[in-house]
Amino acid sequence: MRQCPGCGAEVRTDRRFTAWCAACDWNVDPRGSDERHGALERLRRGLALRNGERLLAEVMSGATLKPQGDAATVLAYALSLAVHGTTVALLVTGVLLAVLGWGTAAPLLGGVLLLLAWLLRPRFGELPDDLPVLHRADAPQLFAMIDEVADVAGTAGVHAVVVSDEVNASVTTYGIRQRRLLDIGLGLWEILTPQQRIALIGHELGHYAGGDTRRGLITGNALRSLGIWHFMLQRVPSPTIGEMFLNAVYFLPRCAVLGLLMLLDRLTLRAAQRGEYLADAAAARAGSTEAAVGLMDRLLVADSAEAALLRESNAGRMRRAGDKSYLEKWRGLWERLAAQIESIPESEIERQRRASELRGHTVDATHPPTHLRRACLLTGEPLTALVVPDEARLAAVADELAAPRERLARRIVKDGRREGR
Repeated sequence: MRQCPGCGAEVRTDRRFTAWCAACDWNVDPRGSDERHGALERLRRGLALRNGERLLAEVMSGATLKPQGDAATVLAYALSLAVHGTTVALLVTGVLLAVLGWGTAAPLLGGVLLLLAWLLRPRFGELPDDLPVLHRADAPQLFAMIDEVADVAGTAGVHAVVVSDEVNASVTTYGIRQRRLLDIGLGLWEILTPQQRIALIGHELGHYAGGDTRRGLITGNALRSLGIWHFMLQRVPSPTIGEMFLNAVYFLPRCAVLGLLMLLDRLTLRAAQRGEYLADAAAARAGSTEAAVGLMDRLLVADSAEAALLRESNAGRMRRAGDKSYLEKWRGLWERLAAQIESIPESEIERQRRASELRGHTVDATHPPTHLRRACLLTGEPLTALVVPDEARLAAVADELAAPRERLARRIVKDGRREGR
């Protein structure tokens, strides 16, 4: 116990976590927020704040959030197609210069244009070759459970599941046919209850049905292409005479690209936030409101899970030469992680909630702050779960994930955490 230097109230301390005062919020967020942002990020955060508050007001008024196909979405698609049209024009021009310009310098310029077109090309995604990937035949019970959740979310299931050691989960697509891929991070999966896992799957699949254009093949790749243009046209700091000339040449194109990037960002940001609220609603329908809120509380302590996995990794690598005993440390790794997260006191979770409210959109402008998302979920009557797997299915899913759990645990202990994709 100690006294709060702000108000004098008694502060209960746990040496594992930050000491703070629940009475006056002293030291509730010692890390604070990093306000050093560029023009694009400042605009994004301002828009995110206004959009988040408007969307919350819609829910509080009793309105039902639905995927939107409004004018902003149409304009975003039109702008995205124009960006991709530029890439196609570079490709065609490069080919023509390379083929028809023999005997001149044209093929050299054509090669440059072809290189640009290659860098700006749309990416279709692919399955990872260094992580466990499960298909329907490999894990029939897991896929059956995913199908049930997908039905509740109002969408189709997935074609593959990749299992990673991340304290996260996500959905994406892969291949030209844009097959669906669910990424289950065991660092998060293993610290959740069964119903929270259902809510997690519901949230991720909800993105497919939520109308988030930023995740789409067309708009997502357009944002990426504009980002590459912006990077290539960056001003050279502390320039030489030649670089000063280059900065001057790049000035107008750089401004044009930045303007387009800011416009496309603005056109899609509201859909991105709306998609998060819709995904949360899908999580609540599938796993229950209680499970969806519990999932958010687990996400609040994701840093603690990351730290626990890092300790496991470091302990495995700090060994004497010739000592092979570390190879057995992988056993029980996921159980130890779950136990450590379960031991986090409610006071630390509450501190993280309050810190999230203080930070607002300073952490991630594309996601509404956790406190707004919790408020949306807790509005109205709590929902009961529509998907409740029985003990037999839970055991079968655990068996199907046993091999990936072992493989990733061994790798964490032997080789350390995998860098994010």
